[in-house]
Amino acid sequence: MSRIGRLPIPVPAGVQVDIQGSLVHVKGPKGELKRQFSPLISITREGNQITVTRKSDRPIERALHGTTRAVLANMIQGVSNGFERVLEIDGVGYRAEMKGKTLVLYVGYSHPVEVEPPAGIVFDVDQKTRQIFVRGFDKELVGQVAADIRSIRPPEPYHGKGIHYLGEKIRRKAGKTGKAGK
Repeated sequence: MSRIGRLPIPVPAGVQVDIQGSLVHVKGPKGELKRQFSPLISITREGNQITVTRKSDRPIERALHGTTRAVLANMIQGVSNGFERVLEIDGVGYRAEMKGKTLVLYVGYSHPVEVEPPAGIVFDVDQKTRQIFVRGFDKELVGQVAADIRSIRPPEPYHGKGIHYLGEKIRRKAGKTGKAGK
């Protein structure tokens, strides 16, 4: 049995979970999420815990077991605490600022790049440390928006300039060594 899939999911106070077959609706202080899961996996609530079980030992059900439990746990954590991804900007003259709710990036292009936040996402910028905070209650959406921002100017391997995740190791390359042997 899946080590992750067999763990019960605790439901914190203030979070409402409505299970209708394979459709799960989670509502909490940060927001609400709804997701349709595979009918091969059964989701049940017993008191303050949700358990995810599979009907048989087929490979497809074994693969879905742990994934379903992890996604459901992320939904509950998201509506109660939320998620955050931190991006850093490296480069001379590179910076980010907020214009209302819009994120404006100055990252070496001839024009500033504006990023509108989708519903459920909030941007924040720290000018001193040149960090961008992407916050929201949907883990999948937070990660996708952070990846989209990073793709505007990904870090380049020679000088390390660009936008990268906090703690991400940039694989650096050596530059030219000059003329040798003459």
